[in-house]
Order: sequence, then C-alpha cells, then structure tokens
Amino acid sequence: MASRDVRARLGQRIRTLREQRGLSQETLGYRAEIHRTYIGAVERGEQNISILNIERIAKALNVSLGELFGVFR
Repeated sequence: MASRDVRARLGQRIRTLREQRGLSQETLGYRAEIHRTYIGAVERGEQNISILNIERIAKALNVSLGELFGVFR
C-alpha cells in the first residue's frame, strides 16, 4: 500500500469518527491540542502524521488506537 493511500485512509477514518461525534475540526483540534488546519490536512491525506499526534487525536475522539486503525483490517 502506498504511503499516500495510508494517509488518505487514516484521514478518512479520523473524519468519519469526528463527524459521528458531532465535532468540528476546530473542536477536535482544541481537544487534541493540534491546530485545526493540521486536522484538515490529516483528514485530506495531505499530512504525514506523527504517532504522538495520532495518539492525541485518538484520545480526543475517545477511541483506542485499535479502533482508530480499524480501517486497515
């Protein structure tokens, strides 16, 4: 799987979870202590996200890392 595909799939998963919880990018960014423009870039698959930021986003969404990465099963 190409790295662009991985980023796009993870970004879509984050967007889906965020929208299911009724959160804006700004609110998710606030909860995760990450700027909203970074959240948008991650969701579009444009940003190569660090494991630290993945963990922050998972906590802000109240999901485990396993749930966040469920898209890769």
